[in-house]
Amino acid sequence: MKFQAILASGLALAGFAVAAPAPASAVVPDPSQVYIQSISYGGTGCPQGTVGISLSADRTTFTLIFDEYVASVGPGVSVIQNRKNCQVNVNLHYPAGFQYSILGVDARGFVALDKGVTATQKTTYYFSGEQVQASTQTDFAGPVSKDYLIHDEIPFTSTVWAPCGQIQALNINSQVRLENSKNSSGSGLVSTDSVDGKVTFVVGVNWQTCKK
Repeated sequence: MKFQAILASGLALAGFAVAAPAPASAVVPDPSQVYIQSISYGGTGCPQGTVGISLSADRTTFTLIFDEYVASVGPGVSVIQNRKNCQVNVNLHYPAGFQYSILGVDARGFVALDKGVTATQKTTYYFSGEQVQASTQTDFAGPVSKDYLIHDEIPFTSTVWAPCGQIQALNINSQVRLENSKNSSGSGLVSTDSVDGKVTFVVGVNWQTCKK
């Protein structure tokens, strides 16, 4: 069975946008100078060669189509299928003198769990070379069988800002884990579904000028 998804992570990253509306008094970079330079990936949920990458002509929209980002658990299922992960690295171009942060992410996908089976999806955001991280997590408990759409907001106190004076890749590390210890005969799966990313001044990112 083949599951497809657009950009993402364990259970998904949806509507990933790298810009947000700011107050009229706020200083934001010229939108024409903000765009994605490159995207790389790797992990058990997205081995090399299993992800299709599509970047729009103006390089403001990216789409990743996953063939193998599915985690599952149950009788006869290898334990290595219980957990999948994917590391996505986004190199964003923007003018010097600015820094940005990710404030929220939407997740969309499908989850099917028997009674007693649970699933946990966690996504961590950080910039290369920086120790500060921000994370979001979603838990599911069976019985359940549904498409899902979740909006996660990163608390202000956990906001991770791009470093000033240098442009570092935004790292998006996601994983999904399933467990059936409370029902060893129970089965479950989680797939990624419809996720895209846009570099626009719409949602998701907050800008600020670097302090001298």
